[in-house]
Amino acid sequence: MDSFWDYIWFLLWIFLFMAYLIVLFQILTDLFRDHQLSGWWKALWVVFLIFIPLVTALIYLIARGRGMAERNLAAAKDAKTATDDYIKSVATPHSPADQIASAKKLLDEGTISAEEFESLKAKALS
Repeated sequence: MDSFWDYIWFLLWIFLFMAYLIVLFQILTDLFRDHQLSGWWKALWVVFLIFIPLVTALIYLIARGRGMAERNLAAAKDAKTATDDYIKSVATPHSPADQIASAKKLLDEGTISAEEFESLKAKALS
């Protein structure tokens, strides 16, 4: 690179290429997330994305942009719900009766020994 402006143009092209890659991966993710679109249509979109990438990406965003946003929102809500459920299950203290019942189940299955059961029982009651 010979001059400052060559460097600026290089950075601009790198930025545009990275932006295109992000859009491309968002489109591919959306294609495979959409359960209403048949496999043949998905394959056709992918073929066009490979051979006519920029035009196909623009057409996809115009034609299916609203559905794409709705599927992204639904996926984000599902992820939040799953995270909240996990946090609630981990953070919720279990009663001693629940702990003893689960230890008894493990004892009945043969997963733990009688000594381990008594240890867990004493720990739950303390």
